Amino acid sequence: MTKKGFAGKWLFWGVFVLLAIAAVVVTIRPDPVWVDLAPVTRGPMEITIKEEGKTRVRHRYVVSSPVAGYLHRVLLEVGDPVIPGELLTEVDPMPASTLDARSRAEAEAKAQSARSALNSTRQKVAAAEAEADLAVRELARLQALSDDHFVSDERLQQAKAAADRAKAILRSARFDEEVMAHELAAARTRLEVSAARANGNGAVERVPVRSPVNGSVLGIVRKSEGVIQAGEAILELGDPGALEVVVDVLSFDAVNLQPGIATRLTGWGGGTLDAVVRRVEPVGFEDMSALGVEERRVQVVADITSPTDAWQSLGDGYRVDAEFLLWRSDNVLQVPESAIFVSEGQHQVFRVVDDRAVLTNVSVGRTNGFHTVIQDGLGEADSVVRHPDRQLEDGSQIGVR
Repeated sequence: MTKKGFAGKWLFWGVFVLLAIAAVVVTIRPDPVWVDLAPVTRGPMEITIKEEGKTRVRHRYVVSSPVAGYLHRVLLEVGDPVIPGELLTEVDPMPASTLDARSRAEAEAKAQSARSALNSTRQKVAAAEAEADLAVRELARLQALSDDHFVSDERLQQAKAAADRAKAILRSARFDEEVMAHELAAARTRLEVSAARANGNGAVERVPVRSPVNGSVLGIVRKSEGVIQAGEAILELGDPGALEVVVDVLSFDAVNLQPGIATRLTGWGGGTLDAVVRRVEPVGFEDMSALGVEERRVQVVADITSPTDAWQSLGDGYRVDAEFLLWRSDNVLQVPESAIFVSEGQHQVFRVVDDRAVLTNVSVGRTNGFHTVIQDGLGEADSVVRHPDRQLEDGSQIGVR
């Protein structure tokens, strides 16, 4: 055999042996576990509670007949605007039924009570004006400091919520003042009609029924003319520009809500609106879910704080999605919640190092159901395994899907 043939033979067998060794290595090496990866990121995160709610005119006023008599036909329609003092309808008082001594004393007491209530409401208006003025000045002061980075965004948001809440309380107090003034006028009208009858004036002039508030007609209880009793409802009025949002929240979530919490309103057909929680009802009620499960819920009331122009197409009883902001941070280290599991009381993840899954202990913070804050154990450049499989172990070879 020549020297050249001998070298070729050794080359052939050498290549054959190498291929055989490679085949054995590939055969005995375990297959990688195929996984999905997620990066450890740093960025904003928030925790919210989202529920369906509806809009509601904050203040409703039922206009009733001040005296018994004959009601004239109501010409207004639902949605018609009204202003304070506007004539809604008229009532012809009945010629009979002058007040006896006892009834007159009761009417005088009601008039005095209405007068006292009006004075009390005016004091509340003055107090609400002072509170609103203070809240607005405090907000302006903090905004000036915020421009120089002396105030945190959270403190500024709290001041803004306080100012919005104070303005809403002031609007409510002024509405109550208008209503109390109308109540006093109605009580005086009844006394005047009774006095005219007692003095022998058989023909008592027609009694006008006027609007006590600025707003719109929300409902008509009595439209047709006919006999009506004193105190019987005729119209329902309210200001559609003073809407509130009512949300039925699970009692489990309601314990985390309090007045002043920022709220976002979506799903109503327009852009996102800002609102603030005004009241969390202290009493819960039982409700049935869409799946037929009994739930305990609590009513939460929020005031819309966005400019009126942004939601002027909203009306009474419209559907909205309310998202209550419990917590927010603009810069936190976080991973998908699906990457974290608990083993022997310790939160752990599989961190990826050189195509292997390394079991890593982590310290976690808040979670919103989708992402979890990482306080210790991971870095921003790391990647973790999402939905780790049971066959995945510490040091397992992995492949990315």
